[in-house]
Amino acid sequence: MANAVSGMAVHDDCKLKFLELKAKRTFRFVVFKIEEKQKQVVVEKLGEPAQSYEDFAASLPADECRYAVYDFDFVTVENCQKSRIFFIAWSPDTARVRSKMIYASSKDRFKRELDGIQVELQATDPTEMGLDVFRSRAN
Repeated sequence: MANAVSGMAVHDDCKLKFLELKAKRTFRFVVFKIEEKQKQVVVEKLGEPAQSYEDFAASLPADECRYAVYDFDFVTVENCQKSRIFFIAWSPDTARVRSKMIYASSKDRFKRELDGIQVELQATDPTEMGLDVFRSRAN
């Protein structure tokens, strides 16, 4: 089992779309999924810049694991407009155990491929990645 998991490839598109989100702000969010049969991480969904946090939260399946990157805009107490790039490891309690293991064991390697992540969140249900959590972790 461990060997199958550690050999997870990352599709080039994952890095390209992340760079577009980071450098050009082409996307608000990117959702990634692991294709277990191909043993690789692929882009599943891209969120347009105008899409909201609610659109992002709705794009994560209720009973399957995903990785996601979200570009969070906020205003500091000094009234400065800022943004933080969040990496979310979404692992709902209702997901298959095997799936949770694969996502957990591949996470660090995948995250290393995405240079520029500023905050990481682990979430097993929507409340663990609510806007209040984003705000408190962004500063």
